[in-house]
Amino acid sequence: MIFEDVMTAIREGDVKLVEAILDKHPEWINEKDERGSTPLLLASYYGNLQLTQLILSYKPDLNSKDKAGNTALMGVCFKQHTDIAELLLQHNADVNTVNRTGANALTYCAMFNSVAIAKLLIENGANLSQKDENGLTPLDHAKKQGNSELIELLQ
Repeated sequence: MIFEDVMTAIREGDVKLVEAILDKHPEWINEKDERGSTPLLLASYYGNLQLTQLILSYKPDLNSKDKAGNTALMGVCFKQHTDIAELLLQHNADVNTVNRTGANALTYCAMFNSVAIAKLLIENGANLSQKDENGLTPLDHAKKQGNSELIELLQ
């Protein structure tokens, strides 16, 4: 058995197999694939709530970053998986971590019109004035998208 087996099982949504593999190899919980994804990053990105809950029971690093510097919380913002965002926040995922471009999770909410997740992030202390590498704040991104609900929320 190799690490890629658990990642394949996550992609296929095979909860029982993921659990069996992680029970046998709990040290793989923070292992990364060639893209820098951990089991948590992959399960949350795919929007699989049940798998994300299972993986969280193994106490992974919630703020682990892929090669682009994105965390699981950032990924669910641009994929708009509100239920998983709530779960990650309940487990104390860092709302203000920034990636290699200086973007935080709230930046992605603004870029991808994720109003519900933006509200959650703000309730959990997200930095509204974080500037990305282009000097843009989440509000600036919301204005570029023309999302009046997000603009109002971020002002």
